[in-house]
Amino acid sequence: QVQLVESGGGLVQAGGSLRLSCAASGRTFSNYAMGWFRQAPGKEREIVAAISRTGAGTYYTNSVKGRFTIFRDNAKNTMYLQMNSLQSEDTAAYYCAANLESLSSTYRILPVQYNYWGQGTQVTVSS
Repeated sequence: QVQLVESGGGLVQAGGSLRLSCAASGRTFSNYAMGWFRQAPGKEREIVAAISRTGAGTYYTNSVKGRFTIFRDNAKNTMYLQMNSLQSEDTAAYYCAANLESLSSTYRILPVQYNYWGQGTQVTVSS
């Protein structure tokens, strides 16, 4: 079992930047594909970005392409989400998730495809 802890959320003005971190412990981090999800009040949890075990494969939802970057440092057991040009629509609780993968290039984009979740970190963008 892997434990995930998010950090880096906060209040930022529109146009600003934040970097979220997801620290993993308990198992070999490099065996897990990872993802960032977000959930706004009254809305379903949605994929933001996903990354394969090695980091070679990445996915972004259309609304964040060109603004957000997902990356990971397997030596530090940590995944990141660099968020630039933040908009009020990005306001949500952000969650990291992990799934054990046998293929190094695979990533997942549906919540049901992930077995492990962090507790979330709040991102609030003021306009």
